[in-house]
Amino acid sequence: MLVDQRQTTRKIMRAKAMVVMDGMSPLPGRTLDISLTGLSLTLGNKLPIGQAGHVSFELFLDGKAQIITCRSNVSYCIFSGDDFKIGFQFVNLELSVLTTITKFLR
Repeated sequence: MLVDQRQTTRKIMRAKAMVVMDGMSPLPGRTLDISLTGLSLTLGNKLPIGQAGHVSFELFLDGKAQIITCRSNVSYCIFSGDDFKIGFQFVNLELSVLTTITKFLR
C-alpha cells in the first residue's frame, strides 16, 4: 500500500512548465500541483531520482501570469498513462519566489 509522505498542503495547479536538468536539454511539461516545498508535473521523459536542475512554470496570481524558476531535485518518477509523473523538491528558494508561492497557496 502506498502512503502519502507529503508534509505540506498542496494546491492543484495546471500550467505549462519547462524542466532543464543539469547536463540535459530542456523538456516541456505540465504542472499538476504545488506546495511550499515542491511541485509535481508530467513529462514525456523519465528522470532519475535525485537528479538536480531547474523547473520553470507559469503561476497565475492576481490575474497575471508570472514565470517562476526554481532549483529542484527529482524526488520521485512514476510512469502514468503515456507520461511520467515527476515530483520535484525545491532547493534554496529565493525569498521573492517563496512569497509568490505562499500568496498563490492562500
